[in-house]
This record gives sequence, structure tokens and C-alpha cells, in this order.
Amino acid sequence: MQKFQINDRLTIAEQPSLDDIAGLEGSAITTLINLRPDGEAGSLGNRVERQAVSEAGFAYRFLPVTLAGLTNADVDAFASAVRDSKGPVLAHCGTGLRALSLYAITQVIDEHLALADVPALGQRYGMDLSAAIAFLEKRALQRPQVKGFFDPRTWSVQYVVSDPATRHCAIIDPVLDYDEKSGQTSTESADRILAYIAEQGLSVEWILDTHPHADHFSAAHYLKQKTGAPTAIGDHVRDVQALWKGIYNLPELQTDGSQWDRLFSAGETFKLGTIDAKVMFSPGHTLASITYVIGDAAFVHDTIFMPDSGTARTDFPGGSAHVLWDTIADILALPDETRLFTGHDYQPNGRHPRFESTVAQQKAENPHLAGIDEQSFVHLREARDRTLPMPKLILHALQVNVRGGRLPEPESNGKRYLKIPLNALEGARW
Repeated sequence: MQKFQINDRLTIAEQPSLDDIAGLEGSAITTLINLRPDGEAGSLGNRVERQAVSEAGFAYRFLPVTLAGLTNADVDAFASAVRDSKGPVLAHCGTGLRALSLYAITQVIDEHLALADVPALGQRYGMDLSAAIAFLEKRALQRPQVKGFFDPRTWSVQYVVSDPATRHCAIIDPVLDYDEKSGQTSTESADRILAYIAEQGLSVEWILDTHPHADHFSAAHYLKQKTGAPTAIGDHVRDVQALWKGIYNLPELQTDGSQWDRLFSAGETFKLGTIDAKVMFSPGHTLASITYVIGDAAFVHDTIFMPDSGTARTDFPGGSAHVLWDTIADILALPDETRLFTGHDYQPNGRHPRFESTVAQQKAENPHLAGIDEQSFVHLREARDRTLPMPKLILHALQVNVRGGRLPEPESNGKRYLKIPLNALEGARW
């Protein structure tokens, strides 16, 4: 195995053999990062490599990437894996090029290396870093800039979307932490977003939800209290409110959407700083789902997942596989280079969280979409949905989220109580 020690923290390498991995036992290395997608020629494969690393007694991270499909989330994941390791890291791909490219990109982003010095870094190790340079140049031109925050409790992705010209930003689909076992709530995830905004010197212009979520509480109301920024959602939220008002038997619930500052209708436009934004009505997963298209970025939440994860379920009250097919067709009619940001990632095969793709990638790689017609999609989607249990927080979350993220009012003893209707979702799989 050819390897190069970059610094005291990072060594990069070509594909190690099983003997190479076993030989690392007792060395200074504490974490091995595998950057190779499963199925690459010459790869041991994630399962085999994970087992070998476990037997050698150190930590393993699976960060499958390609230079052609590299995203900011991949770069962040690599930087975090190196930073959070208990000691020195060995990162490998097939030849070491991807590992060195990721190192170069993180160094430029963190301003430890000038972009003009990247070619010399590559020459030092006999590698061509032109793909890393192209990524950095493209990243500098992206409008808006997007930072994703992954919540491992709910597999949700929250976003801060900013205009580099004005430093104005929007927060999309923020999470209010909730533990269903203890009934405890927390603002840890939302506060992490606020800390990032303060660190970057951003000003919050919008707090946006794509739909009333069934798997986490929305932190929109909390963030409005902290920032004063207006909240918004699609105008079909009123249909969802009316539906769940009956399910929860909440006669006091206002179903006019007045819990938000603005209700967007299909095709409506707005601004994020100097960047044009528009709203697409995207039903199928829920009655009220919308997509925010901000510059060259579209926030599709549960409509489409990463290409290795398929599409959203359609068996919630008001969902429809036929309608979702039409919605996805509208999204895939956007320009091929449009960046798509999903709202969940379930980390297939234990890989790192990923949440950015493009229209072109989805058309070519998503097994629910590539070469599939409407009839096949509906059959696939409905068959899959019949095997899925309801999200564990659906009855907890929707009574909060149809109120714009407001918790129930305290009762006479000062405590707040959730209301869980029994047998309300008949036929749901256990």
C-alpha cells in the first residue's frame, strides 16, 4: 500500500489490502476513512473493510465519494471525520487522489492554503488536483451558498441558505428537538443554526418550512422569537390543518394558516437578498408540500431523496403516488445543473449523511426514476409504502407543526400536554 503522510493528523493512501489493514493494528492510526463507493473496481467493499478495521481495533468511517459528484456535504463530512477522530487518520481511495483532493479543498476553504498553491501541492505527491480546483472555483460562484445541518435523531436536514452579496439568509425546515421517551424538548439543533449564523455574520430574512413535518417538531416559532424574521409555508397548509383538526379533535385550532407570517401560493416569487426565489407546489407526499427554488438551488424536502435512496412515501393522509409522480416531473424539468437539497437522509450501508444532488444525477441514478414510467413508479411506490410503519413521531409532531411549531399552551398546572388520538390511522403497519 502506497501512502503519504500529509501532516501529524492525516495520512492518505491507495486501496489497502486486508493484510495492510491488519498491519495497522498497534500503529498510531485511530481511524480509517474509506472514500470508495461500493462496486468500484479493486475495492474491498464497505462491509469487508468495516469488518477488517473492527478486527484491527480502530474506528471506521464510510464516506463514498467521486470527484465528479463531490458536494459541500462530502467536504464537510471529510473535515469532520478528520477533526473528530481521537488521533491520526488514514484516508484512502483507489490511488489517494480523492483523499488529497478533499484535503486540499478543506485547506482552501479554511484559508490555510491559497487556491493558487493547490497545483504545487498535487505535484509534491505526483497527483493532478485539477478536479479540486474546479470544485473550488465552481463553489465560489454558487448563489446561494448552502449549509446543511444533519439531525441524526430524525435523519432530518436543516439548511441555512445565504446570499453572499448581502449576507442575508433563510433558515429552511429547522428542527425543535424532542425525546418521545421522556417528553423533553430542547433547542439544541436550532441554537446550533443560530451560532453558525452569528459566526458567519448573516442576517436572517426568512424562516421557511416546506410542509408540516410528520417526523420532527418545527423550530420555526422558536427561531422567529430569537431573530424576528418572518415565517412562511405553502398556502395549502390550510388543507392539512383542516384534516388534522378533525383527527385530533381540536375545535380551537385556527385553520386559516394565521400561525405563519406568509403563505406562499404556487408560482409566487420572493427575494433572498439579491437572489430571485420562487415557490413550486409539490404535493403527493403531503397535501401542502412545496419546493423552494432559490437561485440554482431547489429545496425539495421529502419529495426526492438522494439517488441511492429513492423517493418519498405517499401513504400519509392526503398523500398520492400519482400526484407525487407529477410533482417529481415538475422538479426534474428544472435545468439539469440545478442543485437539489433533500430533507432527509437515511445513510444506506452506513455511509455519511449526504443531501445534495442535481437534476441530472436524479434522472440518471435514482432507481425510482431512471427508466421508470408513471405506472411502474406508482406500483413501486405503493408496494413499498405498504411495508412501512408510520413515523414514530407523526402523532406527536403534527399537532405542533400545524401550529407553526408552537407547543400546546400550558394547562392549569403550568405543564404542556400532547394529545395522542388512538386508532386514528387505521390500517397503519405496526
